Parts: sequence; C-alpha cells; structure tokens
Amino acid sequence: MEVTAGGTADRSEDVPAASVSPIRPGVQSFTGAGPFDAWYRREHPRLVAALFVVTGDLAIARESVDEAFARTLERWDRVGTMERPTGWVFTVALNVSRRMARRASLERRLLRRHVPVVDVPAPAGEVWAMVSDLPRREREVVVLRHMGGLSEVEIADCLGISRSTVSTTLRSAHQRLFRLLDEGHDDHD
Repeated sequence: MEVTAGGTADRSEDVPAASVSPIRPGVQSFTGAGPFDAWYRREHPRLVAALFVVTGDLAIARESVDEAFARTLERWDRVGTMERPTGWVFTVALNVSRRMARRASLERRLLRRHVPVVDVPAPAGEVWAMVSDLPRREREVVVLRHMGGLSEVEIADCLGISRSTVSTTLRSAHQRLFRLLDEGHDDHD
C-alpha cells in the first residue's frame, strides 16, 4: 500500500494476483487483467454466439464454451502461445457440445426403453391407444381439437403455427385415424 495525501491507496489492482483455484486444486486462478483475462473477455461472447448458431441451444453453447475456457486456462502456458488459440477453444467447445448431445440422446433412448407402462383409465387410455401411432404434431392437434375443445385459431396460437397448418394437420390426422380404425375393424371380422 502506498500512502498519499488523501490517505492510503491500494495498488493491488495494478498487478494480477495468483492464487490456487478452489474449484481445480493445483491450478492457479488469476485476478486482474492479464493476457488470458483480456483474451477471455474478448473471445467468450463471440464463441458462445458461434456455438449457439451451431447447436441451437444457448445453455449447451454456454456450458460447452465455459468448459473449453476452463481447459484452456489449465493449459494457458501452451495454448496462449498458439497462433490461433480461439480456434483451439472452439474445437474443444464443439467436441464438448457433441459429447453432451450424444449423452442426451443415449439418456433419451434408455428412458424410452425403461418407461413403465401406465394403465390410463378409460376414455383417456382408449384415446391414447388410438392416437399414439400419429406423429406428434397430428396427435397434439387432434387432442387439442377434440379433447380440449379448442378452435383451429386457438390451436394455431397455442402451437405457434398457422391456422391453415392446423387445418391441414387435422385433416391428415383424421384420414390416418380412419385408416387405422378401418384396419382394426377388418381384423375383427
């Protein structure tokens, strides 16, 4: 500390202070405006935006870029000397996002396999048996129209689609249901 006419002045913000990271023991964390910090502040928003465009999911983009920057900080002595450290970070972030997508896909497949069959009481169970073979959009439109009692305009607002798309989807679903019912009727003759 330096004593001035107005009192004391703390000069600690002029020199980056290093300490051991509580998150990753053995790795130094830096406070202040060092080369990594300045580079990070400049590149982080750009990389999040770029990865968001690639993945379409802001949470995954942020998490992947954050993980990539954490790995970069651990290796800053090597990565900081690269000709294009941002490219290295983007590659790491992209790989992290791909790994996350594969893991999520595997989890969804495993959950579909192990979902217990729920005995839904009639008429809901019977309705489900009828509409379960419809594509999701058709199923949503049919249920909102016939069980929810919504108009085509209300369904369009609810699903964020046009009224004409609702009409077309509803017509397609009805045709598919009639075929399914007709096939089921032929089986019982």
